[in-house]
Amino acid sequence: MAFFKQRAGAPQPGRYGALLIVLITGYLLSAFIKAHWVEGLQVVLFTVAMLLALRSADLSRLAIRLVLAAAIIGVPVMFFLSFSTATGNAGSGVANIWTGLVLLAAAALIVYRVLAFGEVTLQSIYGAFSAYLVLGLMFAAFFAAIYHFSGDKFFVTGEQVNGTQTFQYFSFTTLTTLGYGDYTAAYSSGQAVAVLEALTGQVFLATLVARLVSAFRSSGDQQR
Repeated sequence: MAFFKQRAGAPQPGRYGALLIVLITGYLLSAFIKAHWVEGLQVVLFTVAMLLALRSADLSRLAIRLVLAAAIIGVPVMFFLSFSTATGNAGSGVANIWTGLVLLAAAALIVYRVLAFGEVTLQSIYGAFSAYLVLGLMFAAFFAAIYHFSGDKFFVTGEQVNGTQTFQYFSFTTLTTLGYGDYTAAYSSGQAVAVLEALTGQVFLATLVARLVSAFRSSGDQQR
């Protein structure tokens, strides 16, 4: 059963401007607002981001219906878990896993579509930047899930967690292999995911960005 449509001719680029705005908004909210409700809002915003990526994907109607059904059912449940004090760390961890999986789906849709572009356009640049942001936010969600399921333990002794923004900061410094060293995963689970993120960041640059550069050069040669 095919989940991607088969179309004749070169694929057309999707639209990623709104997606990029949603991602930046979600990141900045958690960076500057430390209230607990921001985590619940991020569940909604990142699900919206996935749906925007779905809009630009070339999927079959069945695949779109399945994703929409999962979003309609999952968003209110995860929104409740992120706010509920009754479920405690387990509820927050489940909500983080949902967020991570939603962003993983968004990243796959964006990368697949951008790599299928016939030429480099402004939308392909938006898509590439969006995919990079999605990867950083996705790993931050998985780091937060490990933290909640490990009894609020993730970093080495003395390094304090100040909410979601701490994991996003750690995630993006890992993704870019910047590595300031002010935060270090203390346990093998967090260390393994951090290594996976660093490798993903390198592969991303070597595939998607290289594809865009190659397409840009080809377009320039054709014009000349």
